Amino acid sequence: MTRPRPTPSPTTQPFWDATADERLLIQRCDACGHAQSYPRATCTACGGLNLSWEHASGTATLHTFTVARRSTHPAFDGDEPYVVAIVELAEGPRMTGNVVECDVNDVRVGMPLELIWDTEADDGIRLPLWRPA
Repeated sequence: MTRPRPTPSPTTQPFWDATADERLLIQRCDACGHAQSYPRATCTACGGLNLSWEHASGTATLHTFTVARRSTHPAFDGDEPYVVAIVELAEGPRMTGNVVECDVNDVRVGMPLELIWDTEADDGIRLPLWRPA
C-alpha cells in the first residue's frame, strides 16, 4: 500500500522536511508556551504569530481510535481493517495517524505507543505511524 501523500505548504514544509530525516517536530508558541500539532501559522491557544519548532520524543498514548472496516481512500483498498487514531504525544499535542503492527482487536485507549516511520514512498516525505510500545 502507498499511503496518500501530503502536499506541503509554506507553513507545513519544515515539518515534512524533518520527516525525511525521521524527526518528528511540533510547534511551540514563543508567547504562551503552548505546544501544537499539526503545523499552523498561529498559536491555537493565544493567537500568537511567533512559533518555534521543537523535536518530539516519539512516545505517545492512544487517545481515541476507530477501526476502518471499509476503505476510507482508494489507496487503502484491500488493507481493511486498519486503525485510524488520535494519539497524544508525551509533549502534549495530539495528532492523527495509524496504529500498525498490532491486531485491531488488541488496540485500546490509553495504550502506550511509539513512533515508527513509513517506508512506502521515495518522495522525501515520511509519514509518522504508531505501534504498541
